[in-house]
Amino acid sequence: MHALKISLVQGATRWHDAPANREYYGALVRQTAGSDLIVLPETFLSGFSNDTHASAGTMDGEGVAWLRALAIEMRAVICGSLAIRENGIVYNRLLWVQPDGGFAQYDKRHLFRMAGEHTRYGGGNERLIVELKGWRILPQVCYDLRFPVWLRNRRLASASGGMDYDLALFVANWPAPRRQPWRTLLRARAIENLSYVIGVNRVGVDGNDIPYAGDSAVIDPVGEPLIELGAQEQVVTLALDPAPLLAHRERFPAWMDADAFSLDPG
Repeated sequence: MHALKISLVQGATRWHDAPANREYYGALVRQTAGSDLIVLPETFLSGFSNDTHASAGTMDGEGVAWLRALAIEMRAVICGSLAIRENGIVYNRLLWVQPDGGFAQYDKRHLFRMAGEHTRYGGGNERLIVELKGWRILPQVCYDLRFPVWLRNRRLASASGGMDYDLALFVANWPAPRRQPWRTLLRARAIENLSYVIGVNRVGVDGNDIPYAGDSAVIDPVGEPLIELGAQEQVVTLALDPAPLLAHRERFPAWMDADAFSLDPG
């Protein structure tokens, strides 16, 4: 594992205006030259909308093509989620776009029923683990943060050892009235999973008059924030050092006492 230079892009997404969001977030991303990984919020080209007809793109549409071109331009991984229509179903799909334009994808598993997301979007049932500079990374979307069984970090069965992941990241549209659970759960997921955690949320007010307070953060494996953002547009970059993570796992191997279980993807 090598030091990982990560940029958090906390922006005020424009409502149902993909061209404006491409211009807006493109300008913010271009402030992050030299980063290995650039993290954008959830549904950053549309806002968190249940109007799937208006908000959804396709995998061969302008939004995905633009994101792939931007990753190539920046020579970095860029991730964030988009509303994507596929085979008649709309997914809240996180894209992990690589510097060569290739990508991996994760469809949000836990759909936010309190806003009716489960009635308008299809859910995923497979976790995605990606690798970057020797780090194993678990990308997730917003409401997934509340479900520790789905996120449980376990010891790898392979001879190489190590944990399932070293960094969990959450892209979000997490409203300001629930900011305390957001901040608390980011810390809890880091502590219980012996991993770094990153959360990138949006700011501003959306088309449903819902306010967002940002509170994007990087949390270390003992639950201490390395950086916390406020409620305004911000782009910040920091380097994650693997040494404190590996040392903590060595001196505090709580994973050895974790309960075994199997996960029903149904």
